[in-house]
Amino acid sequence: MFVSIQEPIIDAALRRKLVLIAESFQRLTGRSLLDDVSPQGFWNAPCVIVAHGTEADPVFFYGNRMALDVFEMDFPHFIQLPSRFSAEPLAREERARLLERVSRAGYIDDYAGVRISATGKRFHIEQAVVWNLIDAKGVLHGQAATFDRWQVL
Repeated sequence: MFVSIQEPIIDAALRRKLVLIAESFQRLTGRSLLDDVSPQGFWNAPCVIVAHGTEADPVFFYGNRMALDVFEMDFPHFIQLPSRFSAEPLAREERARLLERVSRAGYIDDYAGVRISATGKRFHIEQAVVWNLIDAKGVLHGQAATFDRWQVL
């Protein structure tokens, strides 16, 4: 497992994005993402939580402790990573179809696929929930995903 994972400094902008992640999940699925939606609750969640923005080539803006462990990255590097690089080159087309499906439906709760860590370790995720980050006014701010089931390949 990747070691050197230090909790990021949570500024006001990131705090607002964490609230958006939790509120969007609740609004779209009708369920709570976490019992504790504080920054520490997100960081220490018993599941992977990642989110990216709406750039032309979306870049991750958040990954919790479990995400950083699975992807074998530290926070400063993770939040510079275009999210497409979380998939192998051959799986990127599949990933693009997934994100299009999420864009149309608002969320999906049945995603499975292969991802790759920074060291090249491949892992298969199962039953991931992927959802749009939509604020109360209906503005899209990106997409997020959570999963707690994966297997190293």
